[in-house]
Amino acid sequence: MKKFMKVATVMMAMATIGSTLAGCSSAKSEGNNAGKTIKIGVNMELSGAAGAYGQAEKQGIELAAQEINKAGGIKVGKTKKKIQMVYRDNKTSSSESSSVAAKLVNNDKSVAVIGPATTNAGTAAIPNITKAKVAAISPSASDYSYTLQKSGKVQPYVFRTEYQNNFQGKIVSNFISKNLNAKRVVIMADKSTDYATGLAKEFKKDYPGTIVKTEYFQAGDKDFNAALTSIKSKKYDAIFVPGYYSEVGLIVKQARQMGINQPIVGTDGMADPKLVQIAGKSNATNVYYTTPFSTTAAASDTKASAFVKSFKAKYNEDAPTFSALGYDTVYMVKKAIETQKSANSVQIAKGLAKIKDFHGVSGTITIDKKHNPQKTIAIEQLKDGKVAKAFTVK
Repeated sequence: MKKFMKVATVMMAMATIGSTLAGCSSAKSEGNNAGKTIKIGVNMELSGAAGAYGQAEKQGIELAAQEINKAGGIKVGKTKKKIQMVYRDNKTSSSESSSVAAKLVNNDKSVAVIGPATTNAGTAAIPNITKAKVAAISPSASDYSYTLQKSGKVQPYVFRTEYQNNFQGKIVSNFISKNLNAKRVVIMADKSTDYATGLAKEFKKDYPGTIVKTEYFQAGDKDFNAALTSIKSKKYDAIFVPGYYSEVGLIVKQARQMGINQPIVGTDGMADPKLVQIAGKSNATNVYYTTPFSTTAAASDTKASAFVKSFKAKYNEDAPTFSALGYDTVYMVKKAIETQKSANSVQIAKGLAKIKDFHGVSGTITIDKKHNPQKTIAIEQLKDGKVAKAFTVK
């Protein structure tokens, strides 16, 4: 009997140890893990209203992935693994973005997700990436609350490469009032996106001068003549237009055709070559916009200059802002993996939160406690459709 009791006790102890070890193994495998390659999902606006931004970001992402794999991959502990980019189109749709996020983390088993490009689509993806414990880093979502929960606490798996709207709003406000010496301003804002409404709100809060009038439009609008006619006879020194290039390009074109020659100032949603194509080169004069990446400013930076050269060689075109952001985002994921010596998705999130003084092509980046990048910002001035000058602001 005693012998039986001893055997039973030993077996119970072994079962307990086995159970404990199984628990530890389970804890270690939280989130997604890399296999032979490191799968990085891309939830991107490759079509739809923001398709040009997504396509530009994809170009930067592809260039970075090509460079990393050519160099042997990413160092994970003592080994190197190549990366495999998994692209899915969210079609600039919030519902589609949510579905794409689920596929990338659950079906494809991505260990990190790059994108979406816009705040609305990015916000829709948060529940699915958070449930799977996979970090998503957006190259360009800029709404202030994007990385925050409703309680104000940080979203543990949400990061961005782009600075937030409140920073842009303050910079533009100071630039218009001080650099352009504009005392009276008209605002024309896109009311259909969190991006533009957030910028308009921040600008109104910070601008020290007089806001003469605010006009609103929606994504997809083509005719702005009525709104422009209503402001033409008023006394003002500049027009602030938070929105995307597709509508702002038409506003610039129609304003100039109407004889409105005051400075038109916007934000990074204008930072795309298609702005000039839509507005027309001669109309795109006395136009300013913020941008996290300026090819003019990049000329004095070795890393940024090398990126511009490589991009030109691969795509036979100049590198746009959003390609630079996509490029930096891939290298930030690489940095996170190397910092943690792990390609586990939970560890990658921890690594992203630790990024400090990362030298990217869009500036030196430090991720703060709210998962926002602290970095420089540039303002470009267009004359006859070309960048005539760039102002760098810290």
